[in-house]
Amino acid sequence: MKVTRTIPGSPCWAQLSAGDPEAAQQFYGQLFGWTAERDPDPQYGGYTTFLLDGVPAAALAPLMNPQQPVMWLLSLSTTDADATAEAAKSAGAQVWMGPMDVGPLGRWALLSDPTGAPFAVWQAQQFSGFGVVNEPNSFGWIDLSTRDTGSALEFYRSVFGWQVWPSDDYPMVGLADTMFGGVMDMGDMFPPEVPAHWNTFFQVADVDATAATAAALGADVLHGPETVQMGEGPRIAVIRDPQGATFGIHTPAGPDPAPGPGRAGPRPGRGRGSGRRWERPAVGAGGGGSGRARAASSPSIYTA
Repeated sequence: MKVTRTIPGSPCWAQLSAGDPEAAQQFYGQLFGWTAERDPDPQYGGYTTFLLDGVPAAALAPLMNPQQPVMWLLSLSTTDADATAEAAKSAGAQVWMGPMDVGPLGRWALLSDPTGAPFAVWQAQQFSGFGVVNEPNSFGWIDLSTRDTGSALEFYRSVFGWQVWPSDDYPMVGLADTMFGGVMDMGDMFPPEVPAHWNTFFQVADVDATAATAAALGADVLHGPETVQMGEGPRIAVIRDPQGATFGIHTPAGPDPAPGPGRAGPRPGRGRGSGRRWERPAVGAGGGGSGRARAASSPSIYTA
């Protein structure tokens, strides 16, 4: 769907930091059909917007220093970056940069949550973020890997007002009765040196074909493709691009038209291949609201 507005607290942007921006443009252009539009203003340091059919889908920025990691960075929408950064800090987050103005486009801050996962907040002015979501080759889901799911869920609930759909295996999160992500306990699935992190998933028409294309372009397929064992579960894969940034791809396996915002999404965590079926839980006491996610009358987090 095309997007004109995102409610506060929702995912609003995904930005790739890469050491070789030209190579990244070629890789994602061939993988997702994105075109690249570089901002000519030198104050933005070569910031490039990835467009899908002329609409903003994601972004690319060169590394600013040798210590900066190659990664996809998630941004959450806010109406007041300063107040949100202060609230996040009071709730145990680390504020690394900002809040700061990004020209007339908006106001931005870089943080990490109390479990160490980096993310940004974005206060839109001239630029609001995603222009398209929940369509092939556009944003569709976020997945947090952390060693303290309880602290992470409480942080995002208290600072951003997220609802939580409880689960011992993979609690899901969202707003306005609309799921847009999940939280996974890293456990022993990751080496101890791997920190908590968000993973951005892009919806595609065919996970297997897209994963094969990524591999042919020099990427590593870290997980999958596989169909998640859940009712009408999506098919997923996790990929590391040629420069080292990790992201996910997903596509619905059942008749539901999309597993992205508002539907059960990727679950690339514990229990993979276990044969267990997952049933969408009702909103629990920790999440606010009532009933099941995304009833027909429920508002979307994105306005077309």
